[in-house]
Amino acid sequence: MLKNKKVVIFDLDGTLIDSIGIWNAIDEELIKEVGTVKLDDIDIGKQRDMKLKEYSKCEDAYLEYCRFLKEKYQSVMSKEEIKKKRYEIADSYLCEVIDYEPDAEKVLHYLKERGFILAIASTTNDHTIECYKKKNQNIIQKANLTDIFSIIYSKGAVKELKPNPEVHYKIVKELNVKPEECLIVEDALIGVEAARNANIEVAVMYDKYSDCHRKEINELAQYQFDNFKEMLEYIKNELGD
Repeated sequence: MLKNKKVVIFDLDGTLIDSIGIWNAIDEELIKEVGTVKLDDIDIGKQRDMKLKEYSKCEDAYLEYCRFLKEKYQSVMSKEEIKKKRYEIADSYLCEVIDYEPDAEKVLHYLKERGFILAIASTTNDHTIECYKKKNQNIIQKANLTDIFSIIYSKGAVKELKPNPEVHYKIVKELNVKPEECLIVEDALIGVEAARNANIEVAVMYDKYSDCHRKEINELAQYQFDNFKEMLEYIKNELGD
């Protein structure tokens, strides 16, 4: 998996950071607060992922997602107001609740100590990443993003979001490496598709919120792990530790 590799590119939310369920809670609270139609019995995360994929070529995919929420739940608020409200609800979660997936920071420190260049390729917005960098003590104390990663690209760094491979092309170019010298770690189908589209090998970290796409994910990914403890053991065996 890491033979002849120089760079490991991580997705952030849902992969390194245990946040998908929290974003579902945030969106549920948002819909109840801004909508006039009762929240239906739908998988909020699946609905969000589907819409973000649909709007991936838009200038602001999350703004268009908020437009969708406005229309579906018949909100009197504008899409801009809904997006602002979403950030307000999210801030307390981002700064105080969210944490690394178990043992994720151990994998990061291990790879960093052995000379691998680490990067983040995320569809997370700049504001959220700044919260993780500067305010979230769970993250700062275990593995400060600024210290661990040489490159951190949020959705604002590219014109097109995953599954478009633009962010990976940008990392490869900036680090002056070849795709075959990189490994991507992802959790969701759109991330795995982005890795495939960039011709970069991908290791999938299991996340229950991606079970609806499990078959497609496992068909596309070269490596699959249930958790970071399992990944760390695999890496140590591979590197001879």
